[in-house]
Amino acid sequence: MKELWTTMASLMGVLAFCQTLLHTVIPPELRFAVLKLFQRLFNCFSSYCYYEITEIDGVNTNELYNAVQLYLSSSASSTTPSAAATSSNRLSLTRGLNSSAITFGLANNDRLSDVFNGVSVVWEHIVTPRQSQTFSWRPLPEEKRGFTLRINKRDKPQILEAYLDFITEKANEIRRKNQDRLLYTNSRGGSLDSRGHPWESVPFKHPSTFDTLAMDPEKKAEIMSDLRDFADGQAFYKRTGRAWKRGYLLYGPPGTGKSSMIAAMANFLGYDIYDLELTEVNTNSELRKLLMKTSSKSIIVIEDIDCSINLTNRKKSNSNGGRSSGGAFDGGSEMRTGPGAPGGPGDPDNNGNNNSITLSGLLNFTDGLWSCCGSERIFVFTTNHIEKLDPALLRSGRMDMHVFMSYCSFPSLKILLKNYLGYDDGDIETEVLAKLAEVIDEAEMTPADISEVLIKNRRDNGKALRELLEALRIRAEKKRVVSRRRRLVAEVEEIAEEEKRALDSPKEVGGVATGGGDDVEVNYKKGGKEGEEDNGIN
Repeated sequence: MKELWTTMASLMGVLAFCQTLLHTVIPPELRFAVLKLFQRLFNCFSSYCYYEITEIDGVNTNELYNAVQLYLSSSASSTTPSAAATSSNRLSLTRGLNSSAITFGLANNDRLSDVFNGVSVVWEHIVTPRQSQTFSWRPLPEEKRGFTLRINKRDKPQILEAYLDFITEKANEIRRKNQDRLLYTNSRGGSLDSRGHPWESVPFKHPSTFDTLAMDPEKKAEIMSDLRDFADGQAFYKRTGRAWKRGYLLYGPPGTGKSSMIAAMANFLGYDIYDLELTEVNTNSELRKLLMKTSSKSIIVIEDIDCSINLTNRKKSNSNGGRSSGGAFDGGSEMRTGPGAPGGPGDPDNNGNNNSITLSGLLNFTDGLWSCCGSERIFVFTTNHIEKLDPALLRSGRMDMHVFMSYCSFPSLKILLKNYLGYDDGDIETEVLAKLAEVIDEAEMTPADISEVLIKNRRDNGKALRELLEALRIRAEKKRVVSRRRRLVAEVEEIAEEEKRALDSPKEVGGVATGGGDDVEVNYKKGGKEGEEDNGIN
């Protein structure tokens, strides 16, 4: 045994001497050339291709490295049977900025196998110390990091490019899922922030979802299906030559859940929200610049568009001499905010801001050439008075889907009872449900009003149901009284109109046209007063 150790020590000494001799006799350039030759010979006889993806590409960060890191992190953390398997159980844990989730990562100098389109590949995360830097304009990390991808040569033409595209797309999806969504608003007066952006943002934490949204289930399912088709429709929009965007108009009385619908859409798709305040935009040019600074996979919201700027119906305005009460028309195709219009020079809340956005500028913003700078974006408009909007805004291509946010219906009421009181269908007595169903449509209460009744009594479910039923009955009775009064007033006005037409129509008496005489006129006035008195009594 002692002789064996002696022999091994002698061999090690000889090898060290030979290595020293080679370093002394053979120049570094020749050694490097010989090493490259051996590598090429090895590659010729090897059945695999190797690709290195380094963290730093020159002086810039390699985005592909970040994408691979995110993708492999999801593969390493997955517990499904089809997930890729690592060669060890050692994983790194990280949490990024503005992220609400912990992500898993491949440990240093570890391997992970993956399968794409039936082809097996191997990833290796290589981390080595970086040589000391003498001078650099940009300090580099102390460690040199990179991924090495091993693919069989026969599979390279079929999967390499498609596989890297798949990794990039998957990484973007993971970023959107892990990163908290943001709510943007345009800066006042078009000012820029410290980074030169016209949008200011805060984390978007609205909890509204389609499950909690008080809306008819069939209508809700239709909207969710439309959103899903839009998000998965990149190939469709490209094939049909359309910009990858869609417009929604949410209209209805106040308190029917229009803002909650927008939040539910953002949470369903995982999109950011850009809340565009038109009164802070001075010109069409500023509007285009704001659109250019929005990101893909986002929802651009203009709430209460009928109150933001003067975009009234041109047909109604033209019947009044081509001019509305709040603005002027430019050749019948554009509208500018005028004196007294919201956002116009005469608006007391305008503070001297001469807003000159035109209808043409807004149309180009939503459906013109500028609307396609970016992709996968949704435009959402809300209004309480759809009749005030110009038909040019309402057509398909600008507001593709019109969603009426109605008063609370019986299916919507059951959703609210589940949200606030925890009631399912079988938890409430059939008699109580029947009474609620009987008055809910006639009461015309908004989901916001019903929610307030339930919130105040959420500690006592029985009391909450009693007060809700009483509130619905009171509201329904008021609606019936108002309806009867309106019918009576309409009948009185109709009778007065008929009497007036009878007085104004000429009568032939012995071939001479007469107007009915003074007695008839006196009786008409008297009847008009009686009608007014009846109207006041009722």
